[in-house]
Amino acid sequence: MDWFTASDYWLSRLVFQRALAAVYLVAFLTAALQFRALLGTRGMLPIPRFVARVPFRQAPSLFQLHYSDRFFAGCAWAGVAVSAALLAGLDGWLPLWAAMLLWLVPWLLYLSIVNVGQTWYGFGWESLLLETGFLAVFLGNDEVAPPVVVLFLLRWILFRVEFGAGLIKLRGDACWRKLTCLDHHHETQPMPGPLSWFFHRLPKPLHRVEVAANHVTQLAVPFLLFTPQPVATAAASLMIVTQLWLVLSGNFSWLNWITIVLALSAVRFPADPPPLPGAPLRYVVVVLAVAALLLFLSYRPVANMISPRQVMNRSFDPLHLVNTYGAFGSVSRVRYEVVIEGTADAVPREDSDWREYEFKGKPGDPRRWPHQFAPYHLRLDWMMWFAALSPAYAGSWFGALVERLLENDRDTLRLLRRSPFPPGEPPRHIRARLFRYRYTTWRELRETGACWHRTYVREYLPPTRLAGTAQRP
Repeated sequence: MDWFTASDYWLSRLVFQRALAAVYLVAFLTAALQFRALLGTRGMLPIPRFVARVPFRQAPSLFQLHYSDRFFAGCAWAGVAVSAALLAGLDGWLPLWAAMLLWLVPWLLYLSIVNVGQTWYGFGWESLLLETGFLAVFLGNDEVAPPVVVLFLLRWILFRVEFGAGLIKLRGDACWRKLTCLDHHHETQPMPGPLSWFFHRLPKPLHRVEVAANHVTQLAVPFLLFTPQPVATAAASLMIVTQLWLVLSGNFSWLNWITIVLALSAVRFPADPPPLPGAPLRYVVVVLAVAALLLFLSYRPVANMISPRQVMNRSFDPLHLVNTYGAFGSVSRVRYEVVIEGTADAVPREDSDWREYEFKGKPGDPRRWPHQFAPYHLRLDWMMWFAALSPAYAGSWFGALVERLLENDRDTLRLLRRSPFPPGEPPRHIRARLFRYRYTTWRELRETGACWHRTYVREYLPPTRLAGTAQRP
């Protein structure tokens, strides 16, 4: 069935599969190391409480059938192990049907996590990983050449990611149309990276060029993905370069990397294909049936994409098979940060010994330079950025975070860079204050060594203690 496969893409498939396995590995490692404080039985948003009120049909998950912290940890570490095996190429040593089942395992496990992850897993790249991972199940291994229809559907995902993001920018913040958004974005993005300060300080005319190039890459280039080679490879390569530029400019979890992975599937590498058997009939039937289903489910994402009321990052089915994407439809002009402090004083006063908690990724101490964490995802740090935009974003979990800090909860403290209170000596009171942050100028950087300058704005949370504890010793 020569019409069904494209042997010239055998190396593209190999590179795509190994890169996707690496992203899966990071995603499962993130889940394994952070879930207890975020979603565990004593987490800020416990899974048992969620599954008690949300039925299986709305959020299908293994954890709807059974949950314990040990079971979640087992699933997350199993995902790490399977991802590592796929990264090492185990699927290439298995029969076709077994390789497909092996690729199905991380998809099922990660779907189970995302569907009970609540606010912590409400990011577009979760659905993007699931949608891409589902298609990877049907891409085959060394027993068959890559199916043309699956390669097409991978490009279809990439098209929606890029074109949807381009449309949401044009319809959203006017600064995208005026080419001025990058005057602010590098300073106000959720989690700056080590080079973000320098990106922000680039000349403004260059920022205009960056925005214009972004519009071209997201609104025009995606259509070239469906043209003959080598134009499709050139289009995908341009997208990869653009994504690597974004990798350098900030910490966006694995959003940029999964987009690069998708683009790699459209690149035809100059290598002679090995002899590959024809596709079995049962495999052909299954792939075509799945493709028909996914094209049918594309109706709602397409309708959303062309709608003047387009929304970003929405999944239209509980299995996250076909989704809509988009990012930064609006750009903040001012950066705010919530700074959490604790004191051991029995009676909290303004002149008490308030000590600041340090997060791993979000700005805190003005002298501490941002680090590179992506593709690893610091979920609490990201949500603290949303909390600074509006307390409404933190209403479901911020109180629980404060309670865990007052308890010196070990799992919660592991999410932070440093706690100012030693084990066994928790603070008596916690407060939160809102600060405005801005990047320092070149002169300020030389004189102070600080990359940030911050100004107190207002109280975010008044001094709070655990219920039932005494005010005085």
